[in-house]
Amino acid sequence: MSTQESALRCLVVVPTHNEATNIEEILARLHKHVPEADVLVVDDASTDATRTLARAALRPNDRIVERETKSGLGNAYLHAFRIGLAEDYDLLVQIDADMSHDPVALPTMLAVAQHGVAVVIGSRYIPGGSVVGWPRRRLWLSRWANRYTAVALGLAINDATAGYRVYRADALRSLNLAGIQASGYGFQIEMSYRAVRSGMSVVEIPITFRDRVAGESKMSRRIVVEAFQLVTWWGINDVVTLRRRRRAYRTLDQATQPDSQ
Repeated sequence: MSTQESALRCLVVVPTHNEATNIEEILARLHKHVPEADVLVVDDASTDATRTLARAALRPNDRIVERETKSGLGNAYLHAFRIGLAEDYDLLVQIDADMSHDPVALPTMLAVAQHGVAVVIGSRYIPGGSVVGWPRRRLWLSRWANRYTAVALGLAINDATAGYRVYRADALRSLNLAGIQASGYGFQIEMSYRAVRSGMSVVEIPITFRDRVAGESKMSRRIVVEAFQLVTWWGINDVVTLRRRRRAYRTLDQATQPDSQ
Protein backbone atom coordinates (compact mmCIF):
# COMPACT_ATOMS: atom_id res chain seq x y z
CA MET A 1 0.00 0.00 0.00
CA SER A 2 1.40 3.41 -0.95
CA THR A 3 1.92 6.28 1.49
CA GLN A 4 -0.88 8.22 -0.19
CA GLU A 5 -3.32 5.32 0.16
CA SER A 6 -2.44 4.68 3.79
CA ALA A 7 -3.05 8.36 4.58
CA LEU A 8 -6.72 8.22 3.58
CA ARG A 9 -8.96 9.10 6.51
CA CYS A 10 -11.87 6.77 7.23
CA LEU A 11 -15.07 7.35 9.18
CA VAL A 12 -17.20 4.35 10.14
CA VAL A 13 -20.87 5.22 10.66
CA VAL A 14 -22.89 3.06 13.07
CA PRO A 15 -26.60 3.98 13.27
CA THR A 16 -28.38 2.80 16.41
CA HIS A 17 -31.81 2.60 17.98
CA ASN A 18 -32.07 0.50 21.12
CA GLU A 19 -28.92 -1.55 20.47
CA ALA A 20 -27.68 -1.84 24.06
CA THR A 21 -27.13 -5.59 23.64
CA ASN A 22 -24.84 -5.11 20.64
CA ILE A 23 -23.17 -1.69 20.74
CA GLU A 24 -20.21 -2.62 22.92
CA GLU A 25 -19.29 -5.65 20.84
CA ILE A 26 -19.58 -3.94 17.44
CA LEU A 27 -17.40 -1.06 18.66
CA ALA A 28 -14.82 -3.45 20.11
CA ARG A 29 -14.62 -5.34 16.83
CA LEU A 30 -14.28 -2.16 14.81
CA HIS A 31 -11.48 -0.97 17.08
CA LYS A 32 -9.75 -4.33 16.61
CA HIS A 33 -10.07 -4.75 12.85
CA VAL A 34 -9.84 -1.12 11.69
CA PRO A 35 -7.98 0.66 14.52
CA GLU A 36 -6.98 3.52 12.23
CA ALA A 37 -10.61 4.44 11.45
CA ASP A 38 -12.72 6.88 13.46
CA VAL A 39 -16.22 5.83 14.51
CA LEU A 40 -19.37 7.93 14.49
CA VAL A 41 -22.42 6.48 16.26
CA VAL A 42 -25.70 8.11 15.22
CA ASP A 43 -28.29 7.24 17.83
CA ASP A 44 -31.95 7.90 17.13
CA ALA A 45 -34.04 8.19 20.29
CA SER A 46 -32.82 5.07 22.07
CA THR A 47 -34.72 4.40 25.30
CA ASP A 48 -32.37 1.71 26.59
CA ALA A 49 -28.71 1.98 27.64
CA THR A 50 -27.30 2.31 24.09
CA ARG A 51 -26.01 5.85 24.55
CA THR A 52 -24.42 5.22 27.94
CA LEU A 53 -22.66 2.09 26.75
CA ALA A 54 -21.52 3.72 23.52
CA ARG A 55 -20.03 6.74 25.30
CA ALA A 56 -18.05 4.44 27.59
CA ALA A 57 -16.72 2.36 24.67
CA LEU A 58 -15.76 5.18 22.28
CA ARG A 59 -12.12 6.22 21.90
CA PRO A 60 -10.95 9.88 21.93
CA ASN A 61 -11.36 10.30 18.15
CA ASP A 62 -14.76 8.58 18.09
CA ARG A 63 -18.03 10.30 18.90
CA ILE A 64 -21.77 9.88 19.22
CA VAL A 65 -24.54 12.06 17.79
CA GLU A 66 -27.67 11.83 19.92
CA ARG A 67 -30.88 12.64 18.08
CA GLU A 68 -34.19 12.84 19.89
CA THR A 69 -36.40 11.53 17.07
CA LYS A 70 -36.31 8.30 15.10
CA SER A 71 -35.91 9.64 11.57
CA GLY A 72 -35.04 6.47 9.65
CA LEU A 73 -31.89 4.66 8.61
CA GLY A 74 -31.34 6.68 5.45
CA ASN A 75 -31.69 9.96 7.30
CA ALA A 76 -29.16 8.81 9.90
CA TYR A 77 -26.61 7.91 7.24
CA LEU A 78 -27.14 11.16 5.35
CA HIS A 79 -26.65 13.11 8.58
CA ALA A 80 -23.39 11.26 9.21
CA PHE A 81 -22.21 11.62 5.60
CA ARG A 82 -22.60 15.40 5.81
CA ILE A 83 -20.48 15.43 8.96
CA GLY A 84 -17.83 13.24 7.36
CA LEU A 85 -17.67 15.29 4.17
CA ALA A 86 -17.50 18.57 6.10
CA GLU A 87 -14.56 17.18 8.07
CA ASP A 88 -12.74 15.98 4.93
CA TYR A 89 -12.79 12.24 5.52
CA ASP A 90 -11.78 10.31 2.40
CA LEU A 91 -13.74 7.10 2.99
CA LEU A 92 -17.12 6.68 4.70
CA VAL A 93 -18.38 3.30 5.87
CA GLN A 94 -21.91 2.03 6.53
CA ILE A 95 -22.23 -0.85 8.98
CA ASP A 96 -25.14 -2.16 11.06
CA ALA A 97 -24.89 -2.17 14.84
CA ASP A 98 -26.62 -5.56 15.25
CA MET A 99 -23.51 -7.64 14.45
CA SER A 100 -24.91 -8.86 11.12
CA HIS A 101 -21.94 -7.21 9.39
CA ASP A 102 -18.62 -8.62 10.56
CA PRO A 103 -15.88 -5.94 10.76
CA VAL A 104 -13.34 -8.61 9.81
CA ALA A 105 -14.29 -7.96 6.15
CA LEU A 106 -13.78 -4.22 6.40
CA PRO A 107 -10.00 -4.04 5.78
CA THR A 108 -10.52 -5.79 2.42
CA MET A 109 -13.39 -3.47 1.50
CA LEU A 110 -11.33 -0.42 2.44
CA ALA A 111 -8.37 -1.63 0.41
CA VAL A 112 -10.57 -1.88 -2.69
CA ALA A 113 -11.93 1.64 -2.12
CA GLN A 114 -8.42 2.98 -1.58
CA HIS A 115 -7.54 1.83 -5.08
CA GLY A 116 -10.14 4.13 -6.59
CA VAL A 117 -13.43 2.20 -6.52
CA ALA A 118 -16.27 4.64 -5.78
CA VAL A 119 -18.61 2.22 -3.98
CA VAL A 120 -17.67 -1.09 -2.35
CA ILE A 121 -20.57 -3.33 -1.30
CA GLY A 122 -20.33 -6.18 1.18
CA SER A 123 -22.43 -8.65 -0.81
CA ARG A 124 -24.40 -11.68 0.33
CA TYR A 125 -25.33 -12.87 -3.14
CA ILE A 126 -22.10 -13.32 -5.07
CA PRO A 127 -19.87 -16.41 -4.97
CA GLY A 128 -18.30 -16.62 -1.53
CA GLY A 129 -21.09 -14.62 0.10
CA SER A 130 -23.75 -16.17 2.34
CA VAL A 131 -26.59 -15.57 4.79
CA VAL A 132 -26.68 -17.36 8.15
CA GLY A 133 -29.67 -17.54 10.45
CA TRP A 134 -32.45 -16.10 8.32
CA PRO A 135 -35.73 -18.00 7.96
CA ARG A 136 -36.44 -19.17 4.43
CA ARG A 137 -39.17 -16.57 3.89
CA ARG A 138 -36.88 -13.66 4.81
CA LEU A 139 -34.11 -14.94 2.56
CA TRP A 140 -36.56 -15.41 -0.33
CA LEU A 141 -37.87 -11.85 0.13
CA SER A 142 -34.35 -10.40 0.09
CA ARG A 143 -33.31 -12.34 -3.00
CA TRP A 144 -36.56 -11.48 -4.79
CA ALA A 145 -36.13 -7.79 -3.93
CA ASN A 146 -32.63 -7.75 -5.37
CA ARG A 147 -33.66 -9.55 -8.56
CA TYR A 148 -36.63 -7.25 -9.05
CA THR A 149 -34.40 -4.22 -8.48
CA ALA A 150 -31.80 -5.46 -10.97
CA VAL A 151 -34.41 -6.03 -13.69
CA ALA A 152 -36.50 -2.91 -13.05
CA LEU A 153 -33.52 -0.56 -12.88
CA GLY A 154 -31.05 -2.37 -15.11
CA LEU A 155 -28.46 -2.70 -12.34
CA ALA A 156 -25.66 -5.23 -12.66
CA ILE A 157 -25.51 -5.49 -8.86
CA ASN A 158 -26.36 -8.71 -7.05
CA ASP A 159 -27.00 -7.14 -3.63
CA ALA A 160 -28.32 -3.62 -4.17
CA THR A 161 -30.12 -3.74 -0.81
CA ALA A 162 -26.93 -4.46 1.16
CA GLY A 163 -26.22 -2.10 4.04
CA TYR A 164 -22.51 -2.86 4.47
CA ARG A 165 -20.65 -0.39 2.26
CA VAL A 166 -17.65 1.86 1.73
CA TYR A 167 -18.05 5.11 -0.19
CA ARG A 168 -15.30 7.36 -1.41
CA ALA A 169 -15.98 10.92 -0.32
CA ASP A 170 -15.73 12.30 -3.85
CA ALA A 171 -18.45 9.85 -4.93
CA LEU A 172 -20.81 11.01 -2.19
CA ARG A 173 -20.18 14.65 -3.05
CA SER A 174 -21.30 14.05 -6.62
CA LEU A 175 -24.48 12.10 -5.74
CA ASN A 176 -26.66 15.08 -4.71
CA LEU A 177 -27.44 13.71 -1.26
CA ALA A 178 -30.07 16.42 -0.75
CA GLY A 179 -32.19 14.73 -3.43
CA ILE A 180 -32.31 11.28 -1.82
CA GLN A 181 -35.95 10.21 -1.42
CA ALA A 182 -35.88 6.89 0.46
CA SER A 183 -35.53 6.78 4.22
CA GLY A 184 -35.67 3.07 5.03
CA TYR A 185 -34.92 -0.17 3.18
CA GLY A 186 -34.98 1.67 -0.15
CA PHE A 187 -32.11 3.97 0.85
CA GLN A 188 -29.52 1.34 -0.08
CA ILE A 189 -31.23 0.76 -3.43
CA GLU A 190 -31.43 4.46 -4.22
CA MET A 191 -27.76 4.98 -3.44
CA SER A 192 -26.86 2.02 -5.70
CA TYR A 193 -29.13 3.34 -8.46
CA ARG A 194 -27.71 6.85 -8.33
CA ALA A 195 -24.13 5.58 -8.29
CA VAL A 196 -24.64 3.40 -11.37
CA ARG A 197 -26.55 6.12 -13.25
CA SER A 198 -23.69 8.50 -12.50
CA GLY A 199 -21.20 6.10 -14.09
CA MET A 200 -19.41 5.29 -10.85
CA SER A 201 -17.44 2.12 -10.28
CA VAL A 202 -19.20 -0.34 -7.98
CA VAL A 203 -17.51 -3.53 -6.72
CA GLU A 204 -19.10 -6.26 -4.60
CA ILE A 205 -17.00 -8.12 -2.03
CA PRO A 206 -18.39 -11.41 -0.61
CA ILE A 207 -19.37 -11.37 3.05
CA THR A 208 -21.09 -13.70 5.48
CA PHE A 209 -24.22 -11.98 6.77
CA ARG A 210 -25.47 -13.26 10.13
CA ASP A 211 -28.93 -12.56 11.49
CA ARG A 212 -28.96 -10.65 14.74
CA VAL A 213 -29.01 -12.80 17.87
CA ALA A 214 -29.85 -9.95 20.27
CA GLY A 215 -32.20 -7.00 20.09
CA GLU A 216 -35.14 -6.48 17.74
CA SER A 217 -35.14 -6.10 13.97
CA LYS A 218 -36.13 -2.66 12.65
CA MET A 219 -37.56 -4.10 9.41
CA SER A 220 -41.25 -3.45 8.84
CA ARG A 221 -43.86 -3.96 6.13
CA ARG A 222 -44.03 -0.21 5.56
CA ILE A 223 -40.29 -0.06 4.82
CA VAL A 224 -40.54 -2.91 2.31
CA VAL A 225 -43.56 -1.36 0.56
CA GLU A 226 -41.79 2.00 0.33
CA ALA A 227 -38.82 0.37 -1.39
CA PHE A 228 -40.99 -1.57 -3.84
CA GLN A 229 -42.94 1.55 -4.80
CA LEU A 230 -39.81 3.63 -5.32
CA VAL A 231 -38.08 0.98 -7.43
CA THR A 232 -41.18 0.61 -9.60
CA TRP A 233 -41.47 4.37 -10.05
CA TRP A 234 -37.77 4.77 -10.94
CA GLY A 235 -38.04 1.92 -13.46
CA ILE A 236 -41.11 3.42 -15.13
CA ASN A 237 -39.47 6.85 -15.21
CA ASP A 238 -36.38 5.35 -16.89
CA VAL A 239 -38.53 3.75 -19.62
CA VAL A 240 -40.48 6.97 -20.24
CA THR A 241 -37.27 9.02 -20.35
CA LEU A 242 -35.66 6.60 -22.81
CA ARG A 243 -38.68 6.73 -25.13
CA ARG A 244 -38.69 10.53 -25.06
CA ARG A 245 -35.01 10.61 -25.95
CA ARG A 246 -35.54 8.20 -28.85
CA ARG A 247 -38.39 10.34 -30.21
CA ALA A 248 -36.23 13.45 -29.88
CA TYR A 249 -33.36 11.76 -31.73
CA ARG A 250 -35.70 10.63 -34.53
CA THR A 251 -37.13 14.14 -34.85
CA LEU A 252 -33.65 15.64 -34.95
CA ASP A 253 -32.50 13.09 -37.51
CA GLN A 254 -35.47 13.82 -39.78
CA ALA A 255 -34.90 17.55 -39.45
CA THR A 256 -31.28 17.23 -40.52
CA GLN A 257 -31.96 15.01 -43.56
CA PRO A 258 -31.42 16.83 -46.90
CA ASP A 259 -34.59 17.68 -48.82
CA SER A 260 -35.09 14.98 -51.47
CA GLN A 261 -36.98 17.32 -53.78
